[in-house]
Amino acid sequence: MSLKTTFIAAITAASFALPAFAEDITVKDPYARVSAMMSSSGAAFMVIENTGAADRLIGARSDVAEKTELHTHKEDDMGVMRMIHVEEGFELPAGGHIMMARGGHHVMFLGLNRPLQDGDEVQLTLEFEKAGDIAVTVPVDLQRKPDHGAMGQGTMGHGTMGHGTMQKQSD
Repeated sequence: MSLKTTFIAAITAASFALPAFAEDITVKDPYARVSAMMSSSGAAFMVIENTGAADRLIGARSDVAEKTELHTHKEDDMGVMRMIHVEEGFELPAGGHIMMARGGHHVMFLGLNRPLQDGDEVQLTLEFEKAGDIAVTVPVDLQRKPDHGAMGQGTMGHGTMGHGTMQKQSD
């Protein structure tokens, strides 16, 4: 391998090791998964941090599925947890974050156009009310345990954060 090829490979690898950000919004530790290999749906999880003014995540889109929606889990009147589409999106407070994790808020891919295999990448665009569109490259990680990267006692598990890339899209 030539020195130039080695250098480009090193820069590319380093870009996946750093948190991705655009202005005041940072997406950390994004990953996607499916519940079964032949599943027709999948989900993406991440932590979205905001160091600026309050904003709202109002949508998401990806060409990996027929529909891409913001979802959460909510307990119904019978005490059963149900996954629901959150059309109004999620508040992103000033100096706060949105935890997108299994069993809570997440991006849902409905009607997958292809199977998601471990190590694949999914292109995802997060749509913010004020910040606009932010593109995120989300690695597929089928080995991830449910609590990996979860928050505990008001702190974030930063141990392995920063496995995606993100860029601000122009209007």
